[in-house]
Amino acid sequence: MQGADLVRMSTQIADFFAAYPDDEAVPGVAEHLRSFWAPTMREQLFQMYDAGTPPLHPLVGRAVAMLRATEATA
Repeated sequence: MQGADLVRMSTQIADFFAAYPDDEAVPGVAEHLRSFWAPTMREQLFQMYDAGTPPLHPLVGRAVAMLRATEATA
């Protein structure tokens, strides 16, 4: 999948959760990515996050960090 598509889709998810308090929004984005995105899509998103290009929505960035932490302990 193209990086621009992943950024667009992840931003749409973050926009949905932006109305929620942070302590619900970040886990909500992370859970959506974990539940509905293929592992290859998540890995591409992780790589974009690491590279910092293109910039991701702040909620997506925090959700990626949360996902990594939970996947590392699983």
